[in-house]
Amino acid sequence: MANVLDLRRRIRSVKNTRQITKAMKMVAAAKLRRAQERAISARPYARMITSVLESLTRRIEIFDPETGNLRHPLFVTRPEKRVLLVIISGDKGFAGAFNANILKMAYQFINGNRDKEIDIEAVGRKGRDQMRRRYPAAVYLEQTDAEGHEHQVRERKAPVEVTGDHPGLLEKLEAGRVFELAKNIIERYVHEEIDSAYIVYNEFKSVISQRVVVEQLLPLIKIGSSRIAGAVEPTLEERERAAEAARSAGIEIEPADAHEADEEAKNFGTAEVDYIYEQPAEELFAGLIPQYVSSMLYHAMAESVAAEQAARMTAMDSATNNASDMIDAYTLLMNRVRQAAITKEIIEIVSGAAAV
Repeated sequence: MANVLDLRRRIRSVKNTRQITKAMKMVAAAKLRRAQERAISARPYARMITSVLESLTRRIEIFDPETGNLRHPLFVTRPEKRVLLVIISGDKGFAGAFNANILKMAYQFINGNRDKEIDIEAVGRKGRDQMRRRYPAAVYLEQTDAEGHEHQVRERKAPVEVTGDHPGLLEKLEAGRVFELAKNIIERYVHEEIDSAYIVYNEFKSVISQRVVVEQLLPLIKIGSSRIAGAVEPTLEERERAAEAARSAGIEIEPADAHEADEEAKNFGTAEVDYIYEQPAEELFAGLIPQYVSSMLYHAMAESVAAEQAARMTAMDSATNNASDMIDAYTLLMNRVRQAAITKEIIEIVSGAAAV
């Protein structure tokens, strides 16, 4: 059994750890507020661009009347032989099972599509490190064409390869960098380097309402409709723990009511009004489609950041509570050891006095 001095050292160590976890919980709560506001503030733009595109689809012919083909290549569907998977994970740990759940869903998607060639774009350091350890990086060779121009040609060596990673993108989420990623994905789809694109991320609705989803990004089937290929809902115990952590940190459990904003955005696209556009409707439609794809990516990343901070806040709250329980247990044990030592000394004194 440990002596009183050892138990005091353990109690002091656990108290120091509790101070760290409590501070990390408050930092995560502050970051969660900002991330939640950013995710909510980005939703009106996504809703409005969706409504504008829905309005444009009623004013232009998506299908070419002469050939019968779709006018925009992002609406063209092909048999899925080459798939792009964008994995949006966190940059840091101490977030409970947040990153593990995302990677588990990604592995399930990859294992369920073994008959296809899969390219991986990792957003977040945790996902990048795991994918690099398990799958090889894509190899590009420099070749010169007949006109003397150099270009890169990919040499595939494995069914699943990591084609790119984007560390630090989630630390300072900027629309310009997200648009560059969306532009790269669109170019690969248009050039038929990939036949479809999916996103794996943690969907954030509120502190207690989150789920890991696999959402299809390309091809576009219908404007404004999300196509979920897989989802994992949180358990009741996880929701209760998240709610308790949110209440202790002063975070609102339910998000603000955005019903009026949703209805206003829907009315823009469904109202029977002949809007006057400065540019031709076909030109606007072709220019807004990449913005729409970029808004879907930005929406997924913003919600993933908020979900990560919520998971970290919950994990640090649980760690703080566990530290408090350990301190109570060690304090009780220390008091018992001290009482036993005092009792032993009294018995020795009484025994010596009786012997005299």
